[in-house]
Amino acid sequence: MASFKPTKIQIYPKLGEKVTQDTLYWRNYKAPVQIKEFGAVRSIDFSPIAPHNYAVTASTRIHIYGPFSQEPVKTFTRFKDTAYSGRFRSDGQLLVAGCEDSVVRLFDVSGKVALRMFKGHTKGVHVADFTSDSYHILTCSDDYTSCLWDIPNSTELTKYKEHTDYIRCGATSKLNKDLFVTGSYDHTLKLFDARVQKSVMTMDHNQPVECVLFYPSEGLLVSAGGRYVKVWDLLKRGQPLVSLKNHHKTVTSLCLSGNGQRLLSASLDRHVKVYNTTNYKVVHNFDYTASILSLALAPEDESVVVGMTNGILSIKHRKISEEKQEAIGQPRRRPVFRVFVKGRNNIPKQEDFLVSKPVMSHLAKYDKQLKRFNVSKALDTALESWKKHRKPEITVAVIKELDRRGTLKNALAGRDEQNLSQLLNFLIGNVVDPRFASVLVNATEMILDIYHAVVGQSSVVDRQLVRLQELVEREIDYQQDLLEVLGMLDTLFASILPRKGLPCPSNSGPNGLAEGHSGPQMKVS
Repeated sequence: MASFKPTKIQIYPKLGEKVTQDTLYWRNYKAPVQIKEFGAVRSIDFSPIAPHNYAVTASTRIHIYGPFSQEPVKTFTRFKDTAYSGRFRSDGQLLVAGCEDSVVRLFDVSGKVALRMFKGHTKGVHVADFTSDSYHILTCSDDYTSCLWDIPNSTELTKYKEHTDYIRCGATSKLNKDLFVTGSYDHTLKLFDARVQKSVMTMDHNQPVECVLFYPSEGLLVSAGGRYVKVWDLLKRGQPLVSLKNHHKTVTSLCLSGNGQRLLSASLDRHVKVYNTTNYKVVHNFDYTASILSLALAPEDESVVVGMTNGILSIKHRKISEEKQEAIGQPRRRPVFRVFVKGRNNIPKQEDFLVSKPVMSHLAKYDKQLKRFNVSKALDTALESWKKHRKPEITVAVIKELDRRGTLKNALAGRDEQNLSQLLNFLIGNVVDPRFASVLVNATEMILDIYHAVVGQSSVVDRQLVRLQELVEREIDYQQDLLEVLGMLDTLFASILPRKGLPCPSNSGPNGLAEGHSGPQMKVS
């Protein structure tokens, strides 16, 4: 007796989706690992030193996680209020962070107690970062000021007060220890040189600035604020190069890929956009479940870490190829017994007989119903699957299988108001889809044939039938309009294309007849 063959689910291409190299690259991540923090995740920063631990600033704590750990390997809790902007130094040994109590704290990564405390601001400090020489710290505060501090002496070197609103973002140059940029809610970006007592360049973002970022060459600067991401050319006195408006809520964070060829922006609209830095077109998009406050990429793009307003930290790790796993030293399977008996390179002979083990087949719920010939229950199960997982191809495959067996009419008949309404709802959503139309149009005709006698007895079913009728009529109108346009295009192309005469070498006479041939003669009797 032949075994039952499960229903074949046809794989349809997603409409409107274009697969590119960027799509394949940015999709090559595992399912996200989610960690619940004590509050909204405001900052994420990767250590520049292997194994590239990352600091997560949330609520009154800073957690340091290992590259693959789901529990923090280190925690700093010496904050009296909300902590901000935990950043590593270039050697990965020190960590600096601001706080809502206006005090800036400097930690040793291997210790617990703050090494230094910098007091001078009067309001919350949202930005704290090291300069490239590793001996100074930049801080920006809600008191409209930005300061440079000397680490060995714990003293304030310079204070700048040029902004007229909160300063919520800033970045230091990695190539020049004296340069840094700040972004404020007064809509301006200011570039400072520590050798001068005032800013050397001012740019107007036209929105409250949430994040700033230097390119690796530091000839370009990126700013985010409102719904806009803007790129500025610092070599041309801050001339704006491009303005991107791909988010529909405030952009909160920016970062660059490992090679600097892709720019990522995160927003409160729950999306992360990936831009090509050559033409600034969106090449990929990540979706998340809540508004995003912080974003960071591990070196070589090994991990994408996102912090959200609901306190969830989402980590996506890149999939490791088999070759890389062997290089890392993953344990390999030990050879089976037959390798020791016959050798690794043994080739089976022609007279050898293969004894195969029976393969256990796990049938889906609707296939189990089909195997028992419960066709109506099989269709109900497929409709439940569509309702839960929104995969119409499964329901269409079951309807197609029932039609092939000749039992589709039996499966559709005998339904109450609720079941019939669920079935009509599925048809309304998918009958005009060109991938499923050939199967669902036949099912729709059967439903109308079966239930035409009970039309008018249920207001719910009647409304759905009217909606289905309007949907089909609208689709027919679209098809007729498309046919008319196609006819116009055919006529237009036919008139544009040059006409080519057909060569006829055997006809050399003026009337199309060969010389010496006068055509058929008429006999006159």
